[in-house]
Amino acid sequence: MALQTLNPPRHSAAVSPTPAPVPRRGHTPQRLLHLPPRRRLAGGAARPRAVAAAVSGPVNEARRRDPPRGAGDGGKETDLATLGNLCVDVVLSVPQLPPAPPEERKAYMDRLAASPPDQKFWEAGGNCNLAFAAARLGLRCSTLGHVGEEIYGKFLLDVLQAEGISVVGMLENTDATACRQAYETLLCWVLVDPFQKHGFCSRADFSEEPAFSWIRKLPADIKIAIHHSKILFCNGYAFDEFFPDVIASSIDCAIDAGTAVFFDPGPRGKSLLNGTLDEQRALEHALRLSDVLLLTSDEAESLTNVENPIEAGQELLKRGIRTKQVVIKMGSKGSIMITKNAVSCTPSFKINVVDTVGCGDSFTAAIAFGFLHDLPAVNTLTLANAVGAATATGCGAGRNVAHLDKVLQLLREANLNEDTAWGELIEGSSLCPEVTVLSRTAVNGFREHLVHVPVGDVVSDILPMIEAVSQRSTVQS
Repeated sequence: MALQTLNPPRHSAAVSPTPAPVPRRGHTPQRLLHLPPRRRLAGGAARPRAVAAAVSGPVNEARRRDPPRGAGDGGKETDLATLGNLCVDVVLSVPQLPPAPPEERKAYMDRLAASPPDQKFWEAGGNCNLAFAAARLGLRCSTLGHVGEEIYGKFLLDVLQAEGISVVGMLENTDATACRQAYETLLCWVLVDPFQKHGFCSRADFSEEPAFSWIRKLPADIKIAIHHSKILFCNGYAFDEFFPDVIASSIDCAIDAGTAVFFDPGPRGKSLLNGTLDEQRALEHALRLSDVLLLTSDEAESLTNVENPIEAGQELLKRGIRTKQVVIKMGSKGSIMITKNAVSCTPSFKINVVDTVGCGDSFTAAIAFGFLHDLPAVNTLTLANAVGAATATGCGAGRNVAHLDKVLQLLREANLNEDTAWGELIEGSSLCPEVTVLSRTAVNGFREHLVHVPVGDVVSDILPMIEAVSQRSTVQS
């Protein structure tokens, strides 16, 4: 059937996992190390400055609980590194969504891939959304994953470089017997029918093995990049690309290097919980050893069987060995952060929602900003809500995610949606310690340990930081 390309949809679901890069037949893949603003370095000849030797094998229990002595931020050149989930989204308007049977869906996707649509319908997807939003907040970002050498891979590298984001590739442990397609940049076909319903297709959907099954162990360049980073971010979609052992070893590498681990199981969390034994173990590894967990309220419930999001967060905190924060994303209601001694709740900002794609990634970027700047929980959540909302006011993700001018506008207006019944959630949790709620004004609480923080006070603390980032960005551009 004929396909037409239109502007990206205004109402879209979260983008699905990403596809993988491939060298031309007979061509030996080269290790990719992309470090803006310099040109790409061929063959992996250049690396980040030397750091402690990358470790092999699991970290011991003491190191899991506490970072190695002296393993602070010193010498770490990158604020945030993302693991995998690099893809190109291609948005197409189609007469009808693809059929349900896997064989027919794959044939449908192959027909799409046979003739690449115009580049104006391409967009960087997956973890690129997070990296873009974080870079715009002034964080130094790198993406660790596989990008191919075909036209889609070149597009992805150019887009990331333009945003000042480095790419460290994963072609060290290549398999000579792997087919050419196994090395291609992952594509996510975002399909929109005349009724604005959406479907998603990726070659990662049609294999029982990870998309990059030729990666059997964590490459040395990736270990070095993790050692250089203050935060390593991983989400459930990484399991569509890498074997569970690769993901677990990246977490161990981060812990040994004193790098904080952020983990967002996403929609894959529930399937991983009921997946193979290796997937279950790696999921448990990530949940127990991450410093910060990020989940929606539904995802938290599916992993804990606890309906109240505050109690679900407290359960995850209790299970964790190193967990410091559990962040629950409540969608249009706002967000919650649970720590050992406190619970913080912040309502969302009132906006006209255009497209929610990329909102969760943008939100996470601000959580990383707050973590690195040691902001109070309510300040971090307020900024995260603003950054996520700024993305929702635009159309599509990728380079369209939160721009600082919109974030600043939302913070200055401070127009909160205070319809959320925080009292019911708090009263429904018998374990609540001190609770802080962001509100328009300071009011007496309905619990002894409840503190209402005026949004004006929080904004006055956050604004100078974000304004300074905006001014630096203007000067640099």
